[in-house]
This record gives sequence, structure tokens and C-alpha cells, in this order.
Amino acid sequence: MPGYHPQDIEKKWQAHWKENSTFKADNHSEKPKYYVLDMFPYPSGAGLHVGHPLGYIASDIVTRYKRLQGYNVLHPMGFDSFGLPAEQYAIQTGQHPEKTTRENIARYIEQLSSLGFSYDWSREVRTSDPSYYKWTQWIFLKLFNSWYNLDTDRAEPLKTLLAKFAENGSEGIRAAGDEEERHSFTAGQWQTFTEKQKLQAVHPYRLAYQQDTYVNWCPGLGTVLSNDEVKDGLSERGGFPVERRLMPQWNLRITAYADRLLQGLDHIDWPEAVKEMQRNWIGKSIGAEVTFQVQGHDQAQIKVYTTRVDTIYGATFLVLAPEHELVAELTTPEQQAHIQEYIDATKRRSERDRMADTKTVSGAFTGSYGVNPFSGEPIQIWIADYVLAGYGTGAVMAVPSGDQRDYVFAKHFGLPIVPVTDAQNIEEQADPTKEGRYINSELINGLGYKEATQKLIQELEARGIGKGKTNFRIRDAIFGRQRYWGEPIPIYYKDGVAYGVAEEDLPLVLPEIDEYKPTETGEPPLGRAKDWKYKGQYEYELSTMPGWAGSSWYFLRYMDPTNNERFVGQEAEQYWQSVDLYLGGAEHATGHLLYSRFWHLFLKDLGLVTAAEPFQKLINQGMILGRSNFVYRINGTNTFVTLGKKDQHETTALHVDVNIVNNDILDTEAFKKWRPDYATAEFILEDDVRYVCGWEVEKMSKGKFNVVSPDILVNQYGADALRLYEMFLGPLEQYKPWNTNGMSGVAGFLKKLWRLYHPQDGDFAVTDEDASPAELKALHKAIKKVEEDIEKFSFNTTVSALMITVNELTSLDTHKRVILEPLAILISPYAPHLAEELWTKLGHAAGSISSATYPEFREEYLVEDTVNYPVAINGKVRETQQFAAGATAAEIEAAVRESGFLARFAEGKEAKKFIVVPGRMVNVVV
Repeated sequence: MPGYHPQDIEKKWQAHWKENSTFKADNHSEKPKYYVLDMFPYPSGAGLHVGHPLGYIASDIVTRYKRLQGYNVLHPMGFDSFGLPAEQYAIQTGQHPEKTTRENIARYIEQLSSLGFSYDWSREVRTSDPSYYKWTQWIFLKLFNSWYNLDTDRAEPLKTLLAKFAENGSEGIRAAGDEEERHSFTAGQWQTFTEKQKLQAVHPYRLAYQQDTYVNWCPGLGTVLSNDEVKDGLSERGGFPVERRLMPQWNLRITAYADRLLQGLDHIDWPEAVKEMQRNWIGKSIGAEVTFQVQGHDQAQIKVYTTRVDTIYGATFLVLAPEHELVAELTTPEQQAHIQEYIDATKRRSERDRMADTKTVSGAFTGSYGVNPFSGEPIQIWIADYVLAGYGTGAVMAVPSGDQRDYVFAKHFGLPIVPVTDAQNIEEQADPTKEGRYINSELINGLGYKEATQKLIQELEARGIGKGKTNFRIRDAIFGRQRYWGEPIPIYYKDGVAYGVAEEDLPLVLPEIDEYKPTETGEPPLGRAKDWKYKGQYEYELSTMPGWAGSSWYFLRYMDPTNNERFVGQEAEQYWQSVDLYLGGAEHATGHLLYSRFWHLFLKDLGLVTAAEPFQKLINQGMILGRSNFVYRINGTNTFVTLGKKDQHETTALHVDVNIVNNDILDTEAFKKWRPDYATAEFILEDDVRYVCGWEVEKMSKGKFNVVSPDILVNQYGADALRLYEMFLGPLEQYKPWNTNGMSGVAGFLKKLWRLYHPQDGDFAVTDEDASPAELKALHKAIKKVEEDIEKFSFNTTVSALMITVNELTSLDTHKRVILEPLAILISPYAPHLAEELWTKLGHAAGSISSATYPEFREEYLVEDTVNYPVAINGKVRETQQFAAGATAAEIEAAVRESGFLARFAEGKEAKKFIVVPGRMVNVVV
């Protein structure tokens, strides 16, 4: 059957690419390298819908284009295959999550392959594969056996710390972390320590350490959740209540890298919004740490961190986080019930909810008083959930005259508000400005902000009650999850002390267990493992790593995925260096991207990688929104009325599966078969002929029945049409509504392209004739436009340009090799199957278009032979005349005079002046 039939050619070329490893990248090449990476997917059971491939199509276009430009391109794909959904399914069904994950991955690979992506599948990685997570565990052990030396500003192996201990004890060591967790000892004492004592002394210095930490504990799921997995006090998955609980947890000391993570943002090409989100998350601030004494509690001291020490005389109360370690000690018997009630309520709110809620005013008075260290005034000590235990010291000095939240709190509870500058007007709200001179502030009265701040910090340090300090909002990353389906943490316990599993014993493989939920005694699921001990005698850590562990370094493993001796070979890493283009969703701005940068900086500190940053350029693709359809059921009946007549009845709008709707026309028979309760449905039709549905643009989701599977569209229109259409929808970074109806237009364009090579849908008929100037102009406009747009990642405008080019060549009845051969190359990044087919028919080796050369743009083909000039009288255009492109002003003036223009439009007046704007217009002044 003549004509373009994508189903006949696409599977053929996909099989060819697979059999011939067409897209296999080489770790050794004289070509320049280019590394394109997609954020790899979690393989859910639902498979892909049309919104998922958007970024993959864009990255594949860049990949194919860069190959045409002569680059050795690495474009891999793998799967982030550990995760909570597979575990929850395992709990419900008893099926091992490995089996579910394996089946889901097979489905993803089938769908991705059907879209013609040029992945090097020989480099596929799966984070749940022991051969992969062996190296995730290995990196964890490196963190466990390292500390951060503030003197060298980098991580170092623990052996350098131990050498310092042996020489000078703990004196003079400047290390990242909480100084209060560490012990002071001399070199002599160090020598007398037992092995256990030495390990206990070292533990607070490690970059991977265990500590009692407040976490989001979800009893219903039996696990700790990240802030991203909690919404409105409930687990995002399952909707179970979540509470804040103090638990021993493994942490990674990302805070050691806070400043370097900030500085590195200035040297990468990322969207400014993403960089700003990371800056805010890291939250650098410069201020002071101040110690407040507590009345009646000689040993109790409250440390606060403030960026406005200049306002300390206006501190009229203290607020502690409900989790603060001193709350129990400072709560008086009269306040006990109220305080406990408040603490219990706080446990049911996530930190994210507490930070976001700026309207609710709540708190509880402990009954105790602190002392303002400068004024000597007694000030009440409260607890409130807007203070977080993990930020700063978990306590704030409240200055209601200078902070709006403190102001609202003080007004609500009737606490004092003291102005501290002569410029403050605090009748209705706080004044946080730094203007005016200080008042009510004994030591600094009359001073300005800078002088006051400097004097107070000097006084704090002189009195030994505080110091200047730089603080960060970011907190150390909780690294344990009480789940089964994750990387086992390679730690065992001897005499109650944590030891790292020997590297030669990696991977520590997940053991088989009978159920995938916590034990009856509340231990994580790994507590169910039988006889699971290190060397047959030592208990393993029962937590597993969080989902982000394996994704924090996967881009490195792609460089050298089969290396059994190293997480990435040195030569491979030095060749590929870092990712040149990274595409993925903006939702990963402060999670995955921040953790990946942290791990990379750590590996660089140890000399294990060479690049400064993992991802040089980042693009966040927007979301494709679903186009929902609705049917209208007459209330109390099983009769459905068409859109045009619904206002004549009392109806309820119901979502309907968009896959049984075409151009908003419902397939009523398919609707009856869709769900049992609709089997007896009756319809009031438009013109007694068709049922017209309503529609609305919404997020694509199964619950709205607006999910469109790419499989259906590939079967109907072809993968090339789907690729082109997704790019044609609009700018890559923007949100775009999906409308399947538009697919037919793109499919028609591909058929028109086919006919340039197969006139009238007949046999292949490309001639060797010379091209006309018009044909060369159309081609070279396209060469220039496609190149410019891909370099700018403006894919929608490229598709438009290609459509215009094909229309122009169709009008010129072009069937010439000299035009159609480069055209096939231009279209190949977007419609690779069709391009391969045409390339082979043009006489080239099968599958070789990927190694072709991008056509050279030649400016001379765009130069016009003639130019149309508007000709005006006193600025008013009267007619258009055509002149040679190279005509001089004198020649143009002479031609206008000879044309009779003045006789026609000058009304007998003489021309005073001829103004010729080259290439633009002629104006005759009369």
C-alpha cells in the first residue's frame, strides 16, 4: 500500500538500533564529549503517560543533534528502583518488591524503546541491583570514615584526625559539627582509651553519624518520612497521621558543605529560580550566639542565635521549640498539663506545615523566667511551634518591636513590647528596619546599627556569654528509613558501638524476610531477617538508606557501569567529567540536586572525582496538563445529556475516560462497556446524532480519567508524530495543555514530508537535478533556524520552521537530492525513524544517519536578488517598486523618476529631495 505508514518502519528501526548498538558511547574518543542526562524515573506500575516523555524527547533531540555536530555523546538511562510504593504493594500482596520492580522496569523499557530514544542501554543502571548499591554502600562508608577539617576546608579520612588526637588530644581541632557533642581529652588520655572509648570520641566528628534526631514518624506506614512525603500532618501515601518523634537516626553532615554549596551556584548554568531555592534552603545568615541564664536553674542555660543582636535590649521573652531539651526541666507543675497538651499537638504537625503557617498564633508558657544578659530584666520562657528544634539552637530571643511574628505573639499573649530605636513606630506593627539611633539600650544608646552590632558582639565575647557566628538554615540530612526496600546501611554493632562493614564484604545484600512491615516489637522490617548477622555474631543496622541515596551519584556510574573494581574508573571519569545537560522536573530543586552536589563535593575532597560540580547546565521541563472530558448525568437517573442541552436539566458533571472520546464526541457504546453502572445508560444527543462532552484543562491523573497512554498514540499516529507534537505544544519549560486532537495535524505534516521523496505517495523518486535559488533559500533558512533553536532549546519553534520548509518545498514541487538529503538530516533529531528510512532510500548505509554531518549553513543562499521598496510622497506610501538588491541610491532615484511615479502622485509638484533607505524604502519630498 503506497504512502507513509509509521507502524511499518518504526519497529524496524528500533530493532536495528538495538541489534547494532547504534547509540553506544565510547569512553575513549578523539571527538569532543557531550553528556546528556535525564533524571531517571521511578518505575511505577502505571507506566508512562504522555506527560512523562516530554523531557526525554527534548534530551533525545539534543543528543541526536550533538552527534550530527561531531560529538561523542553519552545518553544513558536507568531506574531509581528502590522506593516506598513497591514496598507498600509488597505489604498488601506479599509479593517481593524486587519482582514488582522488575516487571515495572520491563514495561518502562518497552515504552521508552517504542518512542525511539537513542539511549545507550548497555549502560543501564538500577539502584536496587546489588552490583550498583555495593558502591552506594561504599560511598557511605567513605563518609562514615571521614571528617571535615575546617582548617583545610575539606573532608579528610579519619586517619588524619586520629593522628591529631595522638599528638595533641582534642585541643585546637577545628571540625564541622556540634562542638557540644564532643569530649575534651589530652594526648595522654587518648593513649589510655579503650577501643570503645576511642570510637565514641571519634563518632561526633564523622560525616556519617548516628544521633537522636527529630523525625516525621508515621505509625501507619511504620517508617520515617521526609518532609516532602508529609502534607498537612498526614503521609502523602495513604493519608496516615504523622508525628514528630525523637529517634536514633543516621545523619549525613551536609551542613559542613553549606558555604561551598552556596558558592558553587555562581559557576553553573541553572535556572535562577532553582539556584535561589537552594540559596534559601541553605539559608546563610551572619549574626551572634547569646547565652541566657534561667532564674532558679543555675545549670540551665538557653543559647539563642540571632541576626539582630543590636535589638537584644528589646528581647522581652524567650521562645523554645516544643522539642527543646530544657522544656521538661523548665516547666513548672502549674503549667505541666498545658505544656504537655501543646507538645502533643505539635507532634502531629510536620516542620514544613509549622514553617508555612504564619497566621495561627499559639504557644504555652513554661512558668520559668530567663534573664536578659544586658538589661538584667526577667523575661518569660514560652514554647511555640514556629520555633524548630533543628534550626539554630532551637530557641529564639523574641523582640516584638522588631519582628512581626514576635509582635503578633506578644499582642496575643499580652507580653511587653519595648522600642529600641528612635525611628520605630510600633503602634500597629513591628519595625524591623535598621534606621535611627538606639534607645532603651544602655550600652549602645545613640549609636547606629553597625557600631552597635560590633560593640555588642565584643561585649558578649568579653563577658564569655556569646560570640559572633555565621549560621545556616540547612540541617544535616537524615539518612535512615525504617523500611525494607532500600539499600542496607553497611553498619554492624559490637559492644553497642557502630562499626563499618569491611569493604571486601560489600555488597551487604538485602536478606529475605517473611513480611515487609515492622516487627511486632516495633523494629524495622529487617528485624524479621533470620540469622542475619555480620560474621555470624554482630547485629546489623536495621534501617535502610533513603530513596535519594542511589540517585545522588548515579550519573557517575553511567560513565563506567560494569567496573567491578571502582565506583567509576578514573579514565572514564576524567574523560566525561560532568553532565553537560541535565533535564528533569523542578520539584527536585532542593532534594536530589542539593544532595548530589554534596556527595560530589565530598568525593572530590577525597580525590575520587575531578569535576567541580556534577551538572553544568540544568533545564526544568514544564508539565503537560491533561484535557479532561465530562459527561452530564441527569440527577436521579442513568440518562446523560449532551453539552448543548445540559442547561435544560439538573445535572452532575462526571469525568469520563478521554480514550473513548474523539474531538469531544463520546463513543456511547464504549461508554456503556467502560463501567458496569453505565451499561444501561441512555443519552440525549446533539441533533439526535452525537453526544458532545464538556472539557477542562487539569493535572493529568488516573482519578480524572484524563491520562493518555503513549502506546495508543504510537499505534495510531506513530512515535515520530508523538515526538514532534509534544515539542510543538509550546516552550519546553512552560506548562502546556494536552489535546490529542492536535496529533492529526503533525501526522499530516510527516505525510507531506514523505511525499517530497515519494511523489503522490508512489515509489521513491528523488532526482539528481540542480536546485533552484528558491529551493536553496528554503533549505538554508531551515538549516540556520534549526541550529539556532536547538542551541537555545527552543524546540517548538523548530517544529514550526520545519513545517514551513516542507510547505515551501511542496509548493516548489521539490524532489531533488541536493535539497532532500540535508532535509532528512535536519528532521532526524525530531523524527528519527522516518529520517532513517529516507536516509537509507537515499543510498546510505542502514542506520547511518546518526553519524552524518549536520548541513553547513551558507549565507549567500539567503541573499535576495531583488528588494521590494515602498515608495512614499512626503512620508505617505503610494506604491511598491522592485529594484536590484545591490542598486545604489542614485540608481534607485533615477528608476523612480523614469517610472512616472511623480506624474502619478506628485500632483505637478517638483521633487525637492529623494531619501533612499537602503533595503527599506524610498521617500520623495515635494
